[in-house]
Amino acid sequence: MENKVFGAPLAAASSDKHRPSVFSNHVMDVLEHVEYRLCDGAEDLEAIYRLRYNSYLHAGMVKPMASRMVKDSFDDLPNSYRFGVFFDGVLVSTIRLHYASARYPVSPSTDVFGDVLARRLAAGETFVDPSRFAADLEWSSSLRVLPYITLRLAVVACSHFKPTYCLTAIKEEHSAFYHRIFRSEQAVPPRNYPGLTVPVHLYQSKCSENMQTTLDRFPFFNSTTFEQRMLFQRPKRGELAPLTILPTAKYFEAA
Repeated sequence: MENKVFGAPLAAASSDKHRPSVFSNHVMDVLEHVEYRLCDGAEDLEAIYRLRYNSYLHAGMVKPMASRMVKDSFDDLPNSYRFGVFFDGVLVSTIRLHYASARYPVSPSTDVFGDVLARRLAAGETFVDPSRFAADLEWSSSLRVLPYITLRLAVVACSHFKPTYCLTAIKEEHSAFYHRIFRSEQAVPPRNYPGLTVPVHLYQSKCSENMQTTLDRFPFFNSTTFEQRMLFQRPKRGELAPLTILPTAKYFEAA
């Protein structure tokens, strides 16, 4: 499809609060071309690590590196989920998600902001912790809804795991977006983040208060339990993980 089909609605959504359904319909159209892939194989992982590097280098968030890849110790944790987002078969963005709980308490945010979050985990809170969002430079300018179809994975994770909060460690200039879309509020002032050249703020959205409102305002964030299991349920020994997972938000349109 032409770029203008995917470029115009983003501006409309940010300037006209009375037309969310028009915007949602455009995102639904885009989702017809989208596949999600849980990346565990060497080839897929190298592709998303290189995408991270190119995106972060362009944004001035990392310094040049000979490996031309961005990865860290959080990538291989048992509660880590690394995804590639594909548009018509082309890798256009990536995001990593952790589900932090008393069983698996480690994630990027619980490490950087551990003095605050450790006692909350001990008290029984749980967190979905998105990180390492990166988008292809060319696609991010033509596919304007790319942040929405990528961050949809975080919303699907919240629907599946039902955490207390969805956390977001972000640069200050991104805070307005997360507040507008997810009603996220600042939880901890900015701190240095390992591997980045800029400080990050910890924002959080309380799922019991904000999830349903987010789903109602943006129906493309909805998902079936089948999609949730395909994305986040680890395969049993001897079973193969699904190669790609299709978004299921369209099945909620009638409702």
